[in-house]
Amino acid sequence: MLDITLFQADKGGNPELIRESQRRRGADPKIVDDIISQYQKWTDARFELDEANRKINAVQKEIGKKMKAKEDATEPLAQKKELESKKKELIEAEQATDKKLREMVNSIGNIVHDSVPVSSTEDDNEVIRTHFVDNVEPKRQANMRSHHEVLYLLGGYDQERGAKVAGHRGYFLTGAGVDLNLALINYGLQFLGKKGYTKIQTPYFMRREMMAKTAQLSQYDEELYKVTGEGEDKYLIATSEQPISAYYSGEWFEKPSEQLPVKFAGYSTCFRKEAGAHGKDTWGIFRVHQFEKIEQFVITEPEKSWEMFDEMIATSEEFFQSLGISYRIVSIVSSALNDAAAKKYDLEAWFPHQGEYKELVSCSNCTDYQSRNLEIRCGTKKMGEREKKYVHCLNSTLCATERALCCLVENHQTPDGLKIPAPLVPFMGGVDFIPFVKTSVPKNMTK
Repeated sequence: MLDITLFQADKGGNPELIRESQRRRGADPKIVDDIISQYQKWTDARFELDEANRKINAVQKEIGKKMKAKEDATEPLAQKKELESKKKELIEAEQATDKKLREMVNSIGNIVHDSVPVSSTEDDNEVIRTHFVDNVEPKRQANMRSHHEVLYLLGGYDQERGAKVAGHRGYFLTGAGVDLNLALINYGLQFLGKKGYTKIQTPYFMRREMMAKTAQLSQYDEELYKVTGEGEDKYLIATSEQPISAYYSGEWFEKPSEQLPVKFAGYSTCFRKEAGAHGKDTWGIFRVHQFEKIEQFVITEPEKSWEMFDEMIATSEEFFQSLGISYRIVSIVSSALNDAAAKKYDLEAWFPHQGEYKELVSCSNCTDYQSRNLEIRCGTKKMGEREKKYVHCLNSTLCATERALCCLVENHQTPDGLKIPAPLVPFMGGVDFIPFVKTSVPKNMTK
């Protein structure tokens, strides 16, 4: 969430900055004025409550004096009872206005960075740079098979039985599919480990209270699965970013120059409804409800987060370069940013059969948007400073393994099987080539 003081010009804030950010996101800037109005309602309610407390304290002193002097305190006692009854109503009113204020502030996305392309359509995503294997720009190759066909011929997955057991977008990884998926997981973890990241395997579900502090409301309906069991309901994670972001909730990095950055290599299975993706990528395992992912999550000092943003996307690029994949880096337009992101780069990899780039990596700088909700602070508040100082949180996919596996098999297929990229060979037991175990693809799979 944004700092409430940013809405208050009289306290050094800049409400016009928020209005402009809302316009860039394609959202209504009027809510900024509604929040300013709601903040005034809260301050009025808070003032009335403080006044009630002041009056109760004064009456309590009067009661004490009368008791000490052994005088009749009936009148001030009755007055205190009336004031305390009124105070209860004022507490409820203050809490209600505060709750509404927080909900309104939480509905506003992070301040869009000035370098983000402003547009209402993702057709205007800006290509920042490209990487072509052997410096040759890739072209569509219709003679090559689609990733789901290659994986089928390798005996690597069973979508039909997966759908029978788990429903739409269900799948079983089998044989070579399991080996390749585990190889990508282990290579990814080793890759980040060598760069000073701490490996962390997260819980697969979160308490609603904690999920609400790190996931935006639209995710609840479109993305998150709810788990009901004994005790409170929980939510399955859509990415390890969610539990890792809450790892240090309520904690304080008092010596940030010594303690930060903290760099996590998150590993988890992820669960997504994909409610907004009906009809997209229905073949294969590119877009599924359950998948594994290696995630970069970094906590930095506020002054160093943009430097870290560049470092994290470069790390993801280095990973896919090592696997022999052509790609482009695109800056996502303002209207397509999720609420927490101030800026986002995607790595879109080349799929030769389809002749198009498809997203494999998203890298976001969320600045202090998440840490404010989670109360992850840094440094010490100096004399004269108005604002608390919060850490900056950044996240970037290194490798969503099922999706990366699709890209891998489509790019490295041969007429007879799959050539394994050199970095994966040690994680494949020394195997550098996997032959096809099936001779043909069912007709319904090639439609």
